[in-house]
Amino acid sequence: MQSDSKIYIAGHRGMVGGAILRNLLQKGFTNIITKTSKQLDLRNQAAVNDFFATEKPAYVFLAAAKVGGIQANNTFRADFLYENLLIEANIIHAAYETKVNKLLFLGSSCIYPKMAPQPIKEEYMLTGLLEQTNEPYAIAKIAGIKLCEAYHAQYGCNFISVMPTNLYGEGDNYDLNNSHVLPALLRKMHEAKLSNADEVVVWGTGTPKREFLYADDLADACYFLMDTYNNPELINIGTGEDLTILDLAKTIQRIVGFKGKLIFDATKPDGTPRKLLDVSRLHALGWKHTIQLEAGIKLAYQDFLKNTAV
Repeated sequence: MQSDSKIYIAGHRGMVGGAILRNLLQKGFTNIITKTSKQLDLRNQAAVNDFFATEKPAYVFLAAAKVGGIQANNTFRADFLYENLLIEANIIHAAYETKVNKLLFLGSSCIYPKMAPQPIKEEYMLTGLLEQTNEPYAIAKIAGIKLCEAYHAQYGCNFISVMPTNLYGEGDNYDLNNSHVLPALLRKMHEAKLSNADEVVVWGTGTPKREFLYADDLADACYFLMDTYNNPELINIGTGEDLTILDLAKTIQRIVGFKGKLIFDATKPDGTPRKLLDVSRLHALGWKHTIQLEAGIKLAYQDFLKNTAV
């Protein structure tokens, strides 16, 4: 990509799209197109086709999606499948029609089987049953990956797919009803500190292990792959490192400054025992993360205090 290449970021208001936008601006890119959902409904094929025909972007980062936590995924199963299929199909086909130079599609860790061997290699996709609660979202993401592969195979389109691990960072969702574990714990600890609570309850036993990647590191990996990777095969993006939920909770407790006890509620579900991506393919290409977990949580906490805390 050249500094004046026309680049479209679909989903620039989300945590991932926002991080990609920041990364490109920091690198001096000057011709970036963004549209809010009110300005462009990505579920509307005619609107998407008109946008691509008019703007003719050379590069596309497809970070737009209908997203939510376990409860939302499990409740609005039809919406999550239907709307995500529409968004990705409309953009990928319009990118083909208007001869976009390259498109990068962002998947989700739920595309892999619930009980996949650890660490999870890219080739494990479609080798086992998915987690039931977010199966519709996972199927939509798998369809997007397969669309990119199919357009590459049939039309020679340079469409690539990346699979990020669990993400956190600037612009994260801190709603306790539908946020993920790291931002939820961050908010719980902060509110417990303010109220001088004696304890914070954490779901599960604390023994499951999870991997976390700061969103700005993901954005840098996406830029790196957009610039260097031209293989239609899916590629994982992560740190290659994980920790227990207990250790995560203790780290957040220390950063936030909550002095009370951590209570682990074993009556609540633990989920998958371990979820670690194999990132050897990405490391072999020459990219590794630079923001370590403790430093990243400190940055996320500052963003929470600035934009979310009351």
